[in-house]
Amino acid sequence: MRDYSDHISTRDPDRDVEITSIDACVVEGNFEWNLIRVETDAGVTGIGEAYRGGGIPELVEYTNRFLVGENPLDVERLVRHIFQEMSGHGGTTGKVVTAASGIEIALLDAAGKLLGLPVYQLLGSKYRDEVRIYCDCHAGEAYAVEDGATAYADAAAYSPEAYAAEAARVTDMGFSALKFDLDLPADNDPDPYNGRLTNAAIAEKREIVAAVRDEIGSDVDLAFDCHWDYSVESAKRLAYELEPFDLMWLEDLVPPENTDAQIEVTKATRTPVATGENRFRVFELSELIYEHGVDVVTPDPTTVGGLTETMRIADRAEENYIPMSPHNVCSPVGTMACVHLGAAVPNFDLLEYHALEVDWWDDLLVREEPLIQAGTIAVPEAPGLGIELDESVVETHRLEGTTGF
Repeated sequence: MRDYSDHISTRDPDRDVEITSIDACVVEGNFEWNLIRVETDAGVTGIGEAYRGGGIPELVEYTNRFLVGENPLDVERLVRHIFQEMSGHGGTTGKVVTAASGIEIALLDAAGKLLGLPVYQLLGSKYRDEVRIYCDCHAGEAYAVEDGATAYADAAAYSPEAYAAEAARVTDMGFSALKFDLDLPADNDPDPYNGRLTNAAIAEKREIVAAVRDEIGSDVDLAFDCHWDYSVESAKRLAYELEPFDLMWLEDLVPPENTDAQIEVTKATRTPVATGENRFRVFELSELIYEHGVDVVTPDPTTVGGLTETMRIADRAEENYIPMSPHNVCSPVGTMACVHLGAAVPNFDLLEYHALEVDWWDDLLVREEPLIQAGTIAVPEAPGLGIELDESVVETHRLEGTTGF
């Protein structure tokens, strides 16, 4: 078995640092945010975030068995070390990769603080001073999420007027790009299993898109998310019907497992198609990119393997002239990690913001001004991620019954 533990015998004493502990804390926002902390014997703490949901804190805790005593500056080696040590736990995909993603971000934060450099500089370059944000919106009370399940609202919540009103409200906040969910209760009529859309269901979606576009005009970028719901033929019919509205993209039309099906849908329409958020590591996205099965690739850095793994995906996308717009449903911690990524990647386009309903989202960090200003986030120049957690806010919103930090 390959051994990615530390075999280095020569290192500058100023950089001879050790990890002393790794811990996770679950904060209950609109999702369960998995925050991760790496402590070092230099008194420097790194903060990261792994994708939402259960199982991550236990996996993070497990890594103390082999990461304590390692040098936090060896970020990529340590991520490979996690994959190797936990290969029997499904270490090449799934939750192990997600946990490793959050640890990697925390290691980069610690490394930046130890070296006096912002994370974007550790990633190699700076292409932009600010990152443009698109706001993920919900019409009325639609798509309330509790415990990972979609709870559909009454049909009135999905009226074209409700979508248009929310679009107007959010653009008034300064956002120049929006995304809405387009999967509806009517999608399950008359059959909730086969993924086929009736003519009436497609017509309803067209009316919603038309109402939003009419409200915000053509200068605001507009995308819609379908959450992998449809059969290939329904996906193609829907994408065709929405071609006149010049969408930024139509996202996750078909289930993610079959790349050939995704390619078929993407090449059948001039509506740009986006996908990628629930694939793991560069290996699961390479064929999608090289076969042009996607117009905009949307990996989630807190899922896919971390910031450096996302850069590998971005490199392959750039080779094929494909932009990257990361999926992001994180707290401000994961969001700021993605901002540094956005600064360092030439083909980076927009970053998702998915916490409009969390009125204390900004309070999680010690700062005076909101992170998002006029639909953008400035790239920090401070070492590491350039952020500091407000521990009292973390404690206030800690998921009931959990420990950590």
